[in-house]
Amino acid sequence: MMLADARFPSGGYAQSAGLEPAVRAGLTDVPGFAASRLRTVTAVDAGTAVVSRHAAVAGGSLLDVEDAWAARTPSRPLREAARLTGRGYLRLAGRLWPDVLRLLPSAAPPRPVVVGVVGAVTGIDADQVARLVGYDDVQTVASAALKLLPLDPAEVAQWVLSLHAPVEKLVTSVAGLTSPDDIPDRGAPAVDVNAEQHRREEMRLFHV
Repeated sequence: MMLADARFPSGGYAQSAGLEPAVRAGLTDVPGFAASRLRTVTAVDAGTAVVSRHAAVAGGSLLDVEDAWAARTPSRPLREAARLTGRGYLRLAGRLWPDVLRLLPSAAPPRPVVVGVVGAVTGIDADQVARLVGYDDVQTVASAALKLLPLDPAEVAQWVLSLHAPVEKLVTSVAGLTSPDDIPDRGAPAVDVNAEQHRREEMRLFHV
């Protein structure tokens, strides 16, 4: 869990899960934003991680999983951010578990694919992989909120706790997936638009 934690440099430390551009656009309901992500873009990532884990265990094509993820992530800045964090996570994971590098055919896999392969190599089951992705996304938003807004850390910690049930609902919805075609395709157009606009900002705290 600590390896996936947003406060760790190889986690979501350099990105805000879209919170910074959303705040620039006028967002005030941060926990609502995190909950919305769990139903949409995080469901795509969690499903991708679970299917990647299955493919790594069963000898399936991880490139097919990566293509399915890319098709469900239309925003180029979001794809680039996922590959950037994936590269950092892969650098660490490869040192700890060299088999991860052997299994990944792509030179720049997105982070959910890396998480899934790490799950396969380390024996983490599908539920745990999905939970890890959901928790990491919520914690990424929470950590970014503390940097972007004048908030009480105790209140933000309570937000994370309050999202436990939606995270578990996400786990239930994706843990049984095995095929790239089954990965959720729930888009979040506002997140995509905000990411595109954020890319053109000259002064920003986070990559996305």
